[in-house]
Amino acid sequence: MLKDRFLDVYTKFKLHFYQEIFRRFQDREASLTTVETFCMEAIQALGRPSVNEFATFMCISPPNAAYKVNSLIKKGYLRKVQSPDDRREYHLEVTQKYVDYYNISISYMMEVMDRIAARFSPEDRTKLEDMLTIISRELMPEVQLPPERPEET
Repeated sequence: MLKDRFLDVYTKFKLHFYQEIFRRFQDREASLTTVETFCMEAIQALGRPSVNEFATFMCISPPNAAYKVNSLIKKGYLRKVQSPDDRREYHLEVTQKYVDYYNISISYMMEVMDRIAARFSPEDRTKLEDMLTIISRELMPEVQLPPERPEET
């Protein structure tokens, strides 16, 4: 069944990520809590949100968001950058330290994408891309990504 196969793929991506995080945690390379990891993934996906935009998206209070952001800044995964348009506003940017952490999951996704390219015809890959685009743009309206964020990686 399609539902089961989709869940299998989603679960395998998550489990691979968890395996890598725990492997690195044993080597003392990982220092993000689970909740902090979720926060960082949201901030990266939102593409330089303000603290208030982050709070609104995550459905948490601005003080709670500020607390989480400050903790992530102290750990070196995030920085605040003052807006050139409104000097009172700050945008959140991920640091290279987080990019390196995030690449754990991206590198596996790229490996799977290379396997897809080797296994399937260009027509099948185009059909898969078309289906994923429809899923992202039309069938998942609850999660809006910023318009400037490219959908292809």
